[in-house]
Amino acid sequence: MKLKGAACYHVMSRTVNGEFLLGSLEKEAFRRMMWRMSQFSGVEILTYALMDNHFHILVKVPDREKWLRKFEGPEGEGKLMAHLATVYSKVFLAQLRREIEELRAMKDEEAVQVLLARFKKRFCDVSLFVKELKERFSRWYNKQNGRRGTLWMDRFQSVLVEDGRALETMAAYIDLNPVRAGLVDDPALSEWTGYGEAVGGSRRARRGLCKVVDVPQDAWEGLGQRRYRTWLYADGVVVPEEHAPKSKGRRKKGFTMKQMVKVKKTEEGKLSAALLLRKRVKSFTTGVAVGSENFVQGFAAKYQDTFRRKNTRSGKSLFEKGESRDTSLPAKGIFVFRE
Repeated sequence: MKLKGAACYHVMSRTVNGEFLLGSLEKEAFRRMMWRMSQFSGVEILTYALMDNHFHILVKVPDREKWLRKFEGPEGEGKLMAHLATVYSKVFLAQLRREIEELRAMKDEEAVQVLLARFKKRFCDVSLFVKELKERFSRWYNKQNGRRGTLWMDRFQSVLVEDGRALETMAAYIDLNPVRAGLVDDPALSEWTGYGEAVGGSRRARRGLCKVVDVPQDAWEGLGQRRYRTWLYADGVVVPEEHAPKSKGRRKKGFTMKQMVKVKKTEEGKLSAALLLRKRVKSFTTGVAVGSENFVQGFAAKYQDTFRRKNTRSGKSLFEKGESRDTSLPAKGIFVFRE
């Protein structure tokens, strides 16, 4: 059931027969499509977890009427056309503009508005967001693997989630998936979750989690990160293994009370320099260039000029300002540029 107005939902879907079809390449492709479709549809990503045979996404759907106001007024149509470039090619948009011009030449403004309404209808709708995301990924996956047929077991499952404690609990459940599957020993080290992406430096992922814990978007490095990490460890505590019931032949994984107390009381939710280094060291293999700030920034400019990239990106420090004051770490002062 979908509510009118702003609302949060947890959506989940599995691959057909639960097959393990999603490797690193597939997860990265899915993640890129997910963020792009989020930008297009207006459905905000709060956090997510991409597993080998299923995905979880926690989304916030804004009030549709308020969101659509940006496309009203004299400049509204121009803004809409610019917005469509999020997912449509220049060729498609050129054809769309020609079609609009032809309709207006025939003085058929009503037909123009009906045409534009077909695009607006797809905004701020969680069902259409998930449907289109899955369809786009399925087409990519099948083409990539020379495959035909359905990729997903079913349509998708969704749960309406209330703001506040329920939202925090659902976010933690999602971000703890890799921990409970035994893939990582700390949620910050996950490569395919919203929290893992946030710790890796992603502003878009941090924005979502700041909304989960209800702090300003510029407060992640301070209050947001500490509050959410503490909540993750508190929610992830499990009973000692010798007392834990088996589920389908495996014991539930998580944190001990000792680990939770350490994060909450001793570390106060802060990420240690050592843990940050473990997280950021992946940049040595996933980055395009690694080195000093001057070296990386110079390379980034040349790279983007050579490949004619529109969106200019600069290199980022492995450690951000305020994350660690341990200047003895060998990675201090090293920057990385990613495509």
